[in-house]
Formats: sequence, structure tokens, C-alpha cells
Amino acid sequence: MKNKGSTECRRLSLRQCARYLKKHDNYIILTHASPDGDTLGSAYALYYGLNELGKKACVICPDVIPQKYDYFARITDHVVREGATVVAVDVADKRLLGTLKDEFGDIVDLNIDHHVSNTMFAKNLYLDADASATAEIIFELLTLMRININDITAKALYTGIATDTGSFKYATVTAKTHIIAAMLYEYNINASEINRLMFDTKSKRLLELERQVLKTAEFHFDDKCMLLCVTAEMQEKTGCGGTELEGIAVISRSVEGVKAGVTMKQTGDQEFKVSVRTYAPFDASEICKKLGGGGHKGAAGATVSGSLTQAKEKVLQAVKECLEA
Repeated sequence: MKNKGSTECRRLSLRQCARYLKKHDNYIILTHASPDGDTLGSAYALYYGLNELGKKACVICPDVIPQKYDYFARITDHVVREGATVVAVDVADKRLLGTLKDEFGDIVDLNIDHHVSNTMFAKNLYLDADASATAEIIFELLTLMRININDITAKALYTGIATDTGSFKYATVTAKTHIIAAMLYEYNINASEINRLMFDTKSKRLLELERQVLKTAEFHFDDKCMLLCVTAEMQEKTGCGGTELEGIAVISRSVEGVKAGVTMKQTGDQEFKVSVRTYAPFDASEICKKLGGGGHKGAAGATVSGSLTQAKEKVLQAVKECLEA
């Protein structure tokens, strides 16, 4: 792989991004840690698209890919790291590369993303903060590059868009989002089955974990904030953890009157992953920025260190400042 050193990030247009992808031949495509439907759907759609052009590519994920994505996520061909072009998709900050950060964090050639909090860590960046999902951008790229979209590519794209929009419920959804989804329905994607897997299926152990989490739910600031904590003990007792916990973040803002839903998931002895979901006028990205993280106005995240009590205090202080503002 090529070492770029501290080269400044260059912003690309969509057309420049398409030209860049056509220019090179060997690609390593990176997803973020704790992979969700958008980072995986974007990575694999780009992988299949590059294959259509005769390019060599592989997808590398920092964590184990959940089995529920098996309908489009495959073991990809090995690409020699030396001389490969490194592309990160749906990655706003190199810290989100997790275990891959040390190896790839400073040598990403191209970053394709839709997070307004992007830290511009790559050599080249295509950023569309108005896109509902990175998969929406990948669809536009493949179309612009006149790449054939087949059924499996369409499944990956639909998954990315559907999951990052909460099944088309979030404020980030636009007319363009629905138009792209309608175009993907022209392929054999079996959207109802994808939606069932992504939104309507959970394990018994997750159900038990949710029960334990809800028993300890806290409400703050005149019930405008709901706080849920997923401790290491809860995860150990139920055998539930990792990406299986994704859906819990949605619960925290589903209660009437709650404007800021916060979920804290313990990831180490003194470490918690914080997920914030908000409704207007409150901004989740502003809350998480105070905690060293970022994201979107309606959904953002950060990592907080300390004991459970200390982590709670930090998070609630950040929420309080934003609510008061």
C-alpha cells in the first residue's frame, strides 16, 4: 500500500469520484467497526460494481459480519495490500475503523461518506451530507459509471438505504431516496424479506436483554431525555452483544415526549459506546461532538470512558447543555 503521510484531504465531485474509481485496478474496501446495513451494503455494492469493470477488489470488515447479511455479503477475493487503492465507505472518522485503524487509518486513498461530521482523514473524499445513506451515493456512482447493477448488488444497496433510514422513517429521507428505492424494486431483491430480517426479527436472548435494559431505564430533564444502559453484566447473562444490540438505540426515542434518546453500551471495563437519537430541534451530532464523537442531526454516536456513573454524568451533562441551548 502507498503511504501518503500527512497529505491534505481533497474534496471530489461525484464525477471526479467516478473517474478515480475507473482509474485504478486493485481495491481494498473498508467498512466501519460494529458494521451496520449501510456500511456493509455500500461496501459490497461497490465491490460487485468494481468486479463488473474487471477490477480486483476485496471487502475487509474490522468485526465479524452478522449472519443476517449473508444474502449479499460474501467472502471476497484476496487483494495484495502492497500497491492497492484503499477505499473507506460510510466511515466518518478513522477511529471508526476499529482494529483496522492502525493498519489503514493514515493510508485511505478515497473516502465515500454521508456524515456531516466527517473528519476528512482520507487523501480524497466524496461527501454528500444530504444523502440518506452512503448506499444512496454508491447507487449514483454505479449509475454514473454505467455499471450493470445485478440482483445481488441491488439487494446490498436496498439494505443500506432501508436500514440507515429506519425503513424510510427518518428525516433524512428525500424524494430521491424513494426514487432510488423504487428503481431497486425493479430487481429481484425480495424487499419484504429484507425488511423482515432487518426490522422484524430478533433472537430470544435479545428480547431478554431488552427486558433487563428497560427495567433500569432512566428519565431526565422533565422526561425529555430517556437513558438506557446495556452493561457488561447484562450482555454476559443473556449472551447477547455486538451488532445484535443495534436496535436498542431506537427504543430510547420511541417513548412519547422524549426528544433525546440515549443508549450506553459497555464495551470495556471503563468504556461505553454512546448512541444518541433526537427529534428536532435537538441535534444528536452536537451532543456527541461534546463527547468527542459525531454523526447526523437525528442520530450520532461517541465513546465515553470511566465507570458507569462517571460515563452517565458526562453524557447527561452534554445532553443538558444542548437542551438548554
